[in-house]
Amino acid sequence: MITALVQFRLPQPVSREQARALFAASAPSYRDVPGLVRKYYLLSEDGTTAGGVYLWKSRADAERLYDAQWRRTIEERYGAPPSVTYFASPVVVDNLAGSIETES
Repeated sequence: MITALVQFRLPQPVSREQARALFAASAPSYRDVPGLVRKYYLLSEDGTTAGGVYLWKSRADAERLYDAQWRRTIEERYGAPPSVTYFASPVVVDNLAGSIETES
């Protein structure tokens, strides 16, 4: 599996309440994205940086989402271009599901 860390600086700090509204509005668009296992929205404590942590089945799945149109959408919505950093995730502990997944 692959974890992608997406980050962008916000032009103006936002509160948790503002971020919740912004993120909730975009959340449905991530339902049923092929290969996306889970997404966590992120907001820094000072409200100046936002982004997400995405768990993907493969890097190819992630790269299909993070195309030029997605980058434009993020920049238009939040006022800043996103950066994407990829990490291998060979082991995932899920305490809610009570499972540990390893790459095969």
